[in-house]
Amino acid sequence: MDITKTIIFSDMDGTLLNSEKQINEIDRKAIEKFVSLGGKFTIATGRTIQTFARYKDMLNLRMPVIMYNGAMIYDYISGNVLYSRCLPETSRKITGKIMNFMPECGGEVLRTDGTYVFSNNKQEQLHTNLCGIEPEYMEINEIPDGDWLKVLFALAPERISLLENKIRRMGYYEHADFVRSSDIFLEMLPKGTSKGSALDEYRRLDGMEDFTFVAIGDFDNDIEMIVSADIGVCPANAEKTVRSISDIVLESTNDNGAVAELINYIINKAED
Repeated sequence: MDITKTIIFSDMDGTLLNSEKQINEIDRKAIEKFVSLGGKFTIATGRTIQTFARYKDMLNLRMPVIMYNGAMIYDYISGNVLYSRCLPETSRKITGKIMNFMPECGGEVLRTDGTYVFSNNKQEQLHTNLCGIEPEYMEINEIPDGDWLKVLFALAPERISLLENKIRRMGYYEHADFVRSSDIFLEMLPKGTSKGSALDEYRRLDGMEDFTFVAIGDFDNDIEMIVSADIGVCPANAEKTVRSISDIVLESTNDNGAVAELINYIINKAED
């Protein structure tokens, strides 16, 4: 394996971030070493341009980032959107109908310019607090038209399956994709959009054609990315469904250096 022609895409929550939502020093140092050897490292996240900025500085990222769970590829160096895909205009109506049959659900619309919270329950508040989001609060009909990259619904774990099944029965999967990003979040994305589809778009970026793509993640919204990568990896704490499709299941969890273990694996392979 040629390190200088290898790029790692890492999920954030449950993968690079530990249970305290911090980056372990062992992982940070491993990333630094990998990059110093000529490797490329970046992130594939559900976060927005604004809420991911602090991590970009922390990691000293030089590569474009997959954001909004695959709806955008953004280059912080140039400040340019390299790829994006938005939800259809019907998404506002669909969101309203979902809230009609599940009014206790929290929710937010994520656009390029920020986050718009239309229902602020306990799970939604947890999300904004953990991610350091400073959202706009407004009714669904007040949120600006266009540029809806995704809609996040937040609900207690025991109610998420009910919400998911109801959405399927109402036929909304014909208009958009729905994916769980944690046990309390269900996200509505543009049809055909995932971290995996964004990975395919990333391969088309200048200079990336002959790179080996390595992807690591832990939850349902990482599955398509792991499958699309040349080498798909997950930490020991990953969901069973993710472990079953990964090429490599690491021994380490997100709390004790899973990303560092992956990087050491790649370095050792390069030295063989």
